[in-house]
Amino acid sequence: MKKKRKELTDEEKKKLNAWIEPCLLPEVHHLGEQVRGVARYDKREQMYGGNGTVYLMQLFCEGELVNNRIAAYMILPEKGVSAGFHTHGTRSEQELYVVMSGEGEYHEKSSVNGEIRSVPVQKGSVTSVRGDAYHAVTNRGEEPMIIFVITTNEPVRES
Repeated sequence: MKKKRKELTDEEKKKLNAWIEPCLLPEVHHLGEQVRGVARYDKREQMYGGNGTVYLMQLFCEGELVNNRIAAYMILPEKGVSAGFHTHGTRSEQELYVVMSGEGEYHEKSSVNGEIRSVPVQKGSVTSVRGDAYHAVTNRGEEPMIIFVITTNEPVRES
């Protein structure tokens, strides 16, 4: 599925920063470098077949993290917005979600046709998924749902 990334306007960036201000400071203290802010903002409409518009605040530039591809804040701004089911199996990755604010529902299944398991999540909830499983998330609350996303390389399994 082709990714639908779009650049944000300055007004959209201001709105995102206002949403996250109460729960976090988007600064990066990268060893040996000056403190900096967000490396890149993304806007994804119907992310992975989900509903509405999801925003991403990428904290690191490509190649800065060892064994990681993503360290970003994902913002689902209103009730019903979701990132649809997707897998990281094609890239041999695992992914963690740390809910920073808001509330919603985390969905997972072991395969594309597997049975869906859904659990409520809220501020402080942590989820993880191995690379070949599928997962999705939906904002079920009245405020923006902000999730810190960490995607890491899956360990090599010995035969």
